Amino acid sequence: MEVTSALAASQAFTKSPLSFQQQKPTEDGIPRSFYELEKPLITNLDDIDSQSSTSQSSSEQDQDQQSSSSQSSPPTEDQPPLSDFEKALLHPQPTSAPYPLPPAPTPISVLPLDLKTPDSFVPRDPALIRLTGVHPFNVEAPLTPLYDQGFLTTLNLHYVRNHGPVPQVHDADALSWSFTIEGLCSSPITLTLADLISSRFEDEVVSYPVTLVCAGNRRKEQNQVRKSKGFSWGAAGLSTSLWTGLPLGHLLSLAGVNTRKGKFVHFEGADALPNGYYGTSVKLSHAMDPERGMMISWLMNGLPLHPDHGKPLRVIIPGMIGGRSVKWLKKMIISDKPSENWYHIYDNRVLPTTISPEESGNGTEEMVQIWKDERYAIYDLNTNSAVVYPQHEETVQIQDGATYELKGYAYAGGGKRVTRMEISLDQGKTWLLGNISYPEDLYRTETESRIYGGRLDLSQNGRDASFCWCFWSLALPVGTLAGASDIVVRAMDEAMMVQPRDMYWSVLGMMNNPWFRVVIHHDTTSNTLRFEHPTQPALQPGGWMERVKRSGGDLTNGFWGERQAGGETLTNPITSPPEKEIPLTNPAISREVSLEELRSHDSEASPWFVLNGEVYDGTAFLEGHPGGAASIINAAAQDISDEFLAIHSENAKAMMPLIPHRHPPPSSLPLLSLPTPSSPCHPPPSFLHPKQWLPATLISKTKVSPNTKIFTFTLQHATQTLGLPVGQHLLVRLSSPETIIRAYTPISPGSLPTGTLSLLIKIYPPSPDSPSSGGKMTLALDALPLHSPVEFKGPVGKFLYLSPGLCSVNSKQRNVTKLVMICAGSGITPIFQVLRAILSSPPSLDPTKCLVLDGNRVEEDILCRDELDAMARGNKERMELVYSLSRPQASWQGRKGRMDRPFFESAVGKPDPEGKTLVLVCGPEGLERAIRETFTGRGGLGWDEGMSSSFEKHTSMYLVKLARVSVYKSLT
Repeated sequence: MEVTSALAASQAFTKSPLSFQQQKPTEDGIPRSFYELEKPLITNLDDIDSQSSTSQSSSEQDQDQQSSSSQSSPPTEDQPPLSDFEKALLHPQPTSAPYPLPPAPTPISVLPLDLKTPDSFVPRDPALIRLTGVHPFNVEAPLTPLYDQGFLTTLNLHYVRNHGPVPQVHDADALSWSFTIEGLCSSPITLTLADLISSRFEDEVVSYPVTLVCAGNRRKEQNQVRKSKGFSWGAAGLSTSLWTGLPLGHLLSLAGVNTRKGKFVHFEGADALPNGYYGTSVKLSHAMDPERGMMISWLMNGLPLHPDHGKPLRVIIPGMIGGRSVKWLKKMIISDKPSENWYHIYDNRVLPTTISPEESGNGTEEMVQIWKDERYAIYDLNTNSAVVYPQHEETVQIQDGATYELKGYAYAGGGKRVTRMEISLDQGKTWLLGNISYPEDLYRTETESRIYGGRLDLSQNGRDASFCWCFWSLALPVGTLAGASDIVVRAMDEAMMVQPRDMYWSVLGMMNNPWFRVVIHHDTTSNTLRFEHPTQPALQPGGWMERVKRSGGDLTNGFWGERQAGGETLTNPITSPPEKEIPLTNPAISREVSLEELRSHDSEASPWFVLNGEVYDGTAFLEGHPGGAASIINAAAQDISDEFLAIHSENAKAMMPLIPHRHPPPSSLPLLSLPTPSSPCHPPPSFLHPKQWLPATLISKTKVSPNTKIFTFTLQHATQTLGLPVGQHLLVRLSSPETIIRAYTPISPGSLPTGTLSLLIKIYPPSPDSPSSGGKMTLALDALPLHSPVEFKGPVGKFLYLSPGLCSVNSKQRNVTKLVMICAGSGITPIFQVLRAILSSPPSLDPTKCLVLDGNRVEEDILCRDELDAMARGNKERMELVYSLSRPQASWQGRKGRMDRPFFESAVGKPDPEGKTLVLVCGPEGLERAIRETFTGRGGLGWDEGMSSSFEKHTSMYLVKLARVSVYKSLT
């Protein structure tokens, strides 16, 4: 193995001027840009006092000119002066060094996407890939730009893992930011950031590079094998920065920690989350060990910490997963046991692979103890590597004599080095040694260097540990690659721990580190090679794992899902059969529509929406859409591609070419997904928003029958109403690892200020002979840990109970004197909602009569029975309740059998002549079809369907379908 020059491989070694910027206030006082306005380049300490107005430059000559001119140039109107916070933290910026300096960041500002979130003050780079929707902010960079940037990562491409809203700390308050050291120590202390940067600690400040890695790095691969509880990180969940701060052990010594009784140090941040502040712990012996390199940091690449990265103070724990490096530090506690913080227990663990997502969330005492078992907690990183070049979908021409250089990264944990990189072109039968470059070693040669006010700890303390990623490479003839079907790579650390061949799947999908495999496709027509990585991050399509899985391959068969013949793997990977694609457009359409014209059609009269890059006129759907006109109106002037494709059936998709549609200019498409900018405000009185997904927090699961639970969520504040009119439903969205959207009707009141939301949901488990069957949404919700966020939007639906005796169907009002309510199973929820509204008023105010026909299999399946029985007993004049069981026990005294035509003829009969009766239906598709045939079909009972054109007539009663689970297609 050859260890090459780190200097040549770092790609970020040369002079690296930086510009310092600050937040730009607007009229409402809310910062809009953190790095939008350039600040002067600081080349000496005098520049800080004189407020140099020079701009950044990439050449050393320009920088010298700026330095000389800065002595007499006052700040301009567009270049506000440095704040006291910035003056106190900034240090001279070196222009060259024999080790990598941070590359210059590019200006960033608050993105329109974030303006309606709690992070509306945080500037961000739009190049980062969002993994959990708009909020909270969890992102990684595209893999190739991250690698190409070199050893150190700019703020622009640094990954971010936020569990919730970012704490806002203004510059004026940053220096007084305080934290405590308490617990098992003789001298508990409180320190501020101003204390840490004072002359008292000046000689103790250190600077050195650390690579932070999310424990979920490469999780998308696990989610392809089996869905974990985590969102889909790609292979870029890591970044490297030059951190400046104080050694953790030195601060703990000042507090007189009791190293005999104390075994752990707990960290707690200021990020307020559903289950308290984020917190975790590490071993006290590790915290006190200088070789472990733990620090309290306030500078990242020479700049004050950005809000996403812990402004103004955070913990840096080298060699461990990023989840131990607590941001916005407020408290350190010395204890004899690990942290009991919820996020320490229920996050960053590798549970035994036998535990399923469903089992992990069942809440039993046994399961709780498994979660708390410290043996499963993740601390040190495991050894890992990835291929960057060739890139995903890169093509290479096959030419005689041509060579190609494979490149990638690797890292190890606990301060260990990667000592071996091996590459195989025959699926691990034989291996080639790669070259390894460690730019981190360049910092060890400067025995007297200081940077950003701190000494280079790697050199002056003689620390041997390695805390950063390294780069590997191997040049091969293209002809050699042409003879292979794939490339697999693995790393080995100095403890001889090597990446495993196969994946260890676990419920949180963490620490994924099997061999990294890139498939090689051969195109004989063009004489080229095409390379395919295993996955793409988040919901981005692509990768051989997705292709193999879609074609029915078994990713766990030991051969990466390839088909086998006679016990041997075939030389070529399987290819998926061509998918049946349903066109959504009419090729004859050629007219373009401007963004302005699209936005002018955002009204109830003419709602246009965007689907897969085409603009559709939704007016034709207003009358008959199963979700009601509101579903179309709320989509007006918006891109609804994700929601449409996640919900609608093939039949609905096949209708789209028949609808008038137009082409928007391609440049306008990115703007359609962005919300209209507006200033942040306090949470509104009502929670639901018809055009915006909003998060609520799951706080409890209450079992009410063998397969049914009540899921309760907290809203944004304790007195907030849900904002759901009677008869309407809401949409629920889960976005990891795939988008699932379903419609539900809550059993909690929609207008009372309770601050909560409760859903009664029947769980549809997979059948024994088909593990992939079952209800996607119901199983995902059931497996969701408590205190997880779930997104909601609404209200939607075609039916409204407006006031006593007055309903609305598709925005057209109708007077009624009787409602026939037919339901089955958890279809009782919308029925219950309307019943409660009617019967909560005295008969003198609302005399509407209600006939409830509730069908189930067995008595235990009757949901809300106590409440329904109580309503019937207290309202005998207005409510008649009939239960019908298809598989009753012998002791059952009620009606027996299915709800069929003879039953409906007897219980409901013919429509009333005045047409003041409505039939409301909610249940499985089979029940709805049977009711439609019985009531409105040829030879039926003579009723009209509410969505038909005869709605304007007043000759009969109308059939109205209510939403229980999905107004579109699926029971689950």
